[in-house]
Amino acid sequence: MRSLEQALIEHELITLRVIGEWWELDLAGMEKNEAVDVLARALTRLDMQQELAFLPQEESAALQDLVSQGGRAAVAAFNRLYGEVRLMGPGRMEREEPWLDPISPLEALWYRGFLYRAFDDTAEGVLEFYYLPQELLDQFPSDNIEEDEQESAPLLDPVEPPEGALSKGLVNSVDDLTTLLSAALQQFGEGKEKAAGNDFLLDQNPDRKSLLLNLAAEQGWLREEESGLKPTRSAVDWLKKGREAQLFELADAWSKSSWNDLCHTPGLICDGHNWQNDPILARTAVLDVLPQTDHWYSLADLVDLIRNTDPDFQRPDGSYDTWYVRDAQTNDYLSGFDSWDQVEGRLIRFLITGPMCWLGITIISGPADDALFRLSDLGLRWLGGEQPQDQEDKIPIVVHPDASILVAHNADRYLRFQVARIAELEIVDGRKTYAYRLTPASLTEAGDQGITIERLLRFLSQASGSSLPKSLQRAVERWSERGVEGRLESVVVLRVSDAEILQTLRNNPKTRDFIGEFLGDLAVTIKVGQWRQFRAACAQLGLFIDDLS
Repeated sequence: MRSLEQALIEHELITLRVIGEWWELDLAGMEKNEAVDVLARALTRLDMQQELAFLPQEESAALQDLVSQGGRAAVAAFNRLYGEVRLMGPGRMEREEPWLDPISPLEALWYRGFLYRAFDDTAEGVLEFYYLPQELLDQFPSDNIEEDEQESAPLLDPVEPPEGALSKGLVNSVDDLTTLLSAALQQFGEGKEKAAGNDFLLDQNPDRKSLLLNLAAEQGWLREEESGLKPTRSAVDWLKKGREAQLFELADAWSKSSWNDLCHTPGLICDGHNWQNDPILARTAVLDVLPQTDHWYSLADLVDLIRNTDPDFQRPDGSYDTWYVRDAQTNDYLSGFDSWDQVEGRLIRFLITGPMCWLGITIISGPADDALFRLSDLGLRWLGGEQPQDQEDKIPIVVHPDASILVAHNADRYLRFQVARIAELEIVDGRKTYAYRLTPASLTEAGDQGITIERLLRFLSQASGSSLPKSLQRAVERWSERGVEGRLESVVVLRVSDAEILQTLRNNPKTRDFIGEFLGDLAVTIKVGQWRQFRAACAQLGLFIDDLS
């Protein structure tokens, strides 16, 4: 904390003389340094406890609040509570004489010499503070400050457990991330695997997918290559862990991630790049007040608690006019402390019902605006710093004669990742099972990764815990020897009533380029995606082609 002399030297000489007049000191004719010296000695001799008792109630409350915060408070936040101090140059001060009619308790304290302001470096950057000089702060009993600092965090009151169906914490985040890592692994199927990977996520929320991909990148589980994102060796290490250990690691990663929860909060739009917020501050504020019990609580009560005890949790400077956040429905910018519920309140709700629910930390009942929540057993263990449980039943895969491979939704994630190296993902109704299929493209991709046919068949047999269907084994070995022996294609077939029509169409320059393979005297294939142009060209030749599709 700065000393009285350091504080006073920042004032204009006219301000020093006004403070001197309040304490019946005649500083007229003195140079600034001499006035600072005289005033500092006088203020040091004050009995601050006695002065506090003589102050008007509002000024006394402001000074006591400043002392309880260790003698320093962010300017914007303190202004919101106790009014502002008008900063004036010497000329304006002489004209308006603000000390005669201060507009706030803080301005009154300012001209008594009890309040000063300066910029300080903090963990959140350079912030402007009001402060009480050290000599004046030292006159207040330190035990008052310590007691205030040591007060236990306010507790939420539990509510009655909800009735009826509850939304469980979506602890399948590890399954969706496994799907995304598997999709990044494969390049075959003309983009089919990438599309299937996205479509097969258990939760289609784009913000949830964004969070999982961001965490994977920050943890070094995905790397950027020319062909796109690829899983890394550290991703394989994560996949080999138990489900709870995987969730603990995701929760740890989220707690310190740069992923901006505010800009993904439903109902809010973040604009511009000339401002920034620290997402870790908001997460810390919420996690710090959560009671580590298995009781149910009201989300509205949590929002009210943080508003009453730590409203500036994500804006340490207390300023609510520097961020560019819009309401998604009205398109209006949300600025000023009056918008706290629309910004901070929404963010708190999103943290509990969004990321913390997705990661299995919380369990939610009801809509976000009027939800009840509690910490899950996993969330309690994670917040309590316990070691994750690492016991899981090993569920074998199922290999069918038709070359399909089924992996249960609760099976080992590393096992599914290995299956994804050799087979293409398919969609299954109900999404209770992940279905893959061996195809020439997937076998080729496996070979490119150095996976031999012998190794592939051995893996399938071991992972399924039984002998492979002989037909499947024979098909894989035959493909290895002969390659692709047949191909399925999607085509449009033109059938005509007279063979001469086909010859005419094949010879005419307007239609011949559309003709594909002949399927006999009366049928021919039309190149994919060109049948409409072909039909129009036929009409120009005086021939209508019917479309029975």
